[in-house]
Amino acid sequence: MKRKVIIITIVIITVIAISFILINKNVAKTEMYVSSEFPESYEPYIEELKKQYPNWDFKALYTNLDWNYVIDNENIFGKNLVPKSYSDSWKNTNPGEYNVEVDSGWVDSSRKAVEFAMDPRNFLNNIRVFQFEELSYNSKTNTKSSIEKILYGTEFYNETVEYLNSSGQNIVTDKKYSDLILSAAKTSSVSGFHLASRIKQEVGPFLSHSSISGKVEGFEGLYNFYNIGATSSSEPMGAIKNGLQYAKDGKGASTATKNKYLIPWNTKEKAITGGAIFIGSSYINLGQNTIYLQKFHVNDTEGGELFWHQYMTNVLAPYSESKLIYNGYKNSDLLDSSISFIIPIYENMPELPCLSPSISEDDFTEDNTKVFANVQTTLNVRTGPRNFI
Repeated sequence: MKRKVIIITIVIITVIAISFILINKNVAKTEMYVSSEFPESYEPYIEELKKQYPNWDFKALYTNLDWNYVIDNENIFGKNLVPKSYSDSWKNTNPGEYNVEVDSGWVDSSRKAVEFAMDPRNFLNNIRVFQFEELSYNSKTNTKSSIEKILYGTEFYNETVEYLNSSGQNIVTDKKYSDLILSAAKTSSVSGFHLASRIKQEVGPFLSHSSISGKVEGFEGLYNFYNIGATSSSEPMGAIKNGLQYAKDGKGASTATKNKYLIPWNTKEKAITGGAIFIGSSYINLGQNTIYLQKFHVNDTEGGELFWHQYMTNVLAPYSESKLIYNGYKNSDLLDSSISFIIPIYENMPELPCLSPSISEDDFTEDNTKVFANVQTTLNVRTGPRNFI
């Protein structure tokens, strides 16, 4: 009798174990994973890039998210914006939502614009692919001279850092902006190229930008180079002031958090380094380790809710920033370096890449040589981080 009980017990345990394995196997199928293998519709572009740059490494991020489900969640009013000056094909034209300014000069984008911007196949050329570059610090490519080349054409280039303190006194340092960015990159483990490009993207080429002038009334001597916390607002300079409020007190953050991010950002060095630490710990180390994944929250290594933790609202920000990074590598003669790219894959994607709202199918070719987007490439495009603190 005891033997039968033992046998039955063993059988039950075995069945439970097998069920557990099968359940976990099925769960694993729904989880995101990285592979070196790409879907057929991606392969021609990837192979062409490999021919041009044999040292580049491409990883496919299989999100296991349905394409239409992703677009539905990104095509929510105010989540993705375009300049009001764009043609109607780029804009949400629904009654009551058409040309409504979510932020000054920016309106809600059309579904077609979201589809175009989110389809990675539209950007698998040697320039726009940099929106998928892995954004960790690389000591081989991140040097002061290479960062200077990214800053070329701006007032940050080869410029000694000066700033105003809270009393309006001008402080002159012995460091250049490239020194601060390189130091911040090392401290935060974030690519210096990314930090330099992000600064250009967020505040433009001029040192007089309100976020970094130190002169905004009520926020004298405060700086925010990445516009962290600069959530959109309809008030005059509302987004800028929101960002400077974060620079001042962390907008309710704990003492430990403020210490971690070096808040208050009352020197430019603290603002550049503290902001870099924020980007690293709040995005890159959570699986949002490309510009694309910071814009479109479709990957979360912590297993959290998707689609909300998005650094910027401009739907074409990854497109715009990619060229800044490419130019940095090109001007530094580093395009032949070992560079890693992480490219998202979705379930049930359209057979062909989603068209730009303002170009026709004739602009796309199988050999990946023609125009991929008929949009401006020199815009200072940012409408502020939204809902991430």
